[in-house]
Amino acid sequence: MNFLTEIREGFGISWDAIRANKMRSVLTTLGIVIGIVTVTLMGTAIEGLNRAFLRSISTLGADVFYVQRFNWINRTEGEWLKMQKRRPIRLADAEALARQLTLAAAVAPSADAVLPVKYRNRSASTVYVVGTTEEFPNAGGIGVQEGRFLSAADAAGGRPVCVIGIDVATNLFHNASPLGHRIKIGPQPFEVIGVLEKQGSFLGVFSLDNRVIIPLQQFITSFRYDPDLQIQVKARDLVQLEEAREELRHVMRRVRRLSPNQTDDFAINQQDQFVEMFNKVAGTIAGIGLFITGLSLFVGGIGIMNIMFVSVAERTREIGIRKAIGAKRRTILLQFLTEAGCICVLGGCIALAIAWPLTLVMQRFLPATMSLKIAGLALAVSLVTGLVSGFLPAWRAARMNPVDALRSE
Repeated sequence: MNFLTEIREGFGISWDAIRANKMRSVLTTLGIVIGIVTVTLMGTAIEGLNRAFLRSISTLGADVFYVQRFNWINRTEGEWLKMQKRRPIRLADAEALARQLTLAAAVAPSADAVLPVKYRNRSASTVYVVGTTEEFPNAGGIGVQEGRFLSAADAAGGRPVCVIGIDVATNLFHNASPLGHRIKIGPQPFEVIGVLEKQGSFLGVFSLDNRVIIPLQQFITSFRYDPDLQIQVKARDLVQLEEAREELRHVMRRVRRLSPNQTDDFAINQQDQFVEMFNKVAGTIAGIGLFITGLSLFVGGIGIMNIMFVSVAERTREIGIRKAIGAKRRTILLQFLTEAGCICVLGGCIALAIAWPLTLVMQRFLPATMSLKIAGLALAVSLVTGLVSGFLPAWRAARMNPVDALRSE
């Protein structure tokens, strides 16, 4: 009898045993069902979180550096106090960078403030007003849905023109075109020349569509004299990203007139910092979920082992007869391992049937879907749990002495 025949025969005997003890088989799978539901939901939630985070963080741009006074993360109280003492980033710094950088595709300084925006009798009280230059779309990777963005003449002359986000356009103008109309930002009137493409939110907190973009010179004149700027620097080539970062640092130190023994009084922030922080948090969540799942599967595995020991004890005479007519130890071992594996895979299928509608509920909060990878992983975990739990009973059955087995009643 070859190996495939033994496997096929083992499946047949296992399925007959499961059908003969339906209630016991179903109750045995409960622990596995709970564990696999936990595995599936945890995997789906983590995958959904990853997808949502990466979609949100992609707005920063993998090849964009953000030169600021403060670091984005890893701030202790002492570091925060040191960064508070740093000199602000000024427009002269951005202009010097634009002249001296050779590995940068775009340099865009910007400043922002939260201000009320009004059109006739409609208003929005908390809109992010960004003052920047014509390089902002190139550095930030944003597009214009209607109209145009700021031109070099608009930026240099500080004309009272603006480009608004899609949420601002909807709130103030409803379905009408805002182009050519004047809105008030604070007390100042601005002509709308464009509407930005929809961008969504950043980390679910800051809406990128609820903002108005105006020339930086106009921002300085009307709202914030001598603001602390952020400078976006887009690298010319992803292949030279590290070289571009080093060049940016050296030029910035030269512009800020820092001596070799002085530390940087500025920060160069990147998308990678958020990704690294998220991976640490996601790793912790996954570890906790894995521990909980492991406990559930351990309890389920103990249940499978107990039932398989009972099954071996009930079928001792059958084992003796099979061995007496020539069945090998391997055949008996495969028979009971297959039975344990079938019970657990059956539990895995039941768990997937329970987890699928639960993922539909999760979709209201996360972009989570039960992928084939997650479903396959859940079934693989259930199969491995069955094989590990059933090995000891199967081994005992395979090692039975046929004479002693035939004597049993």
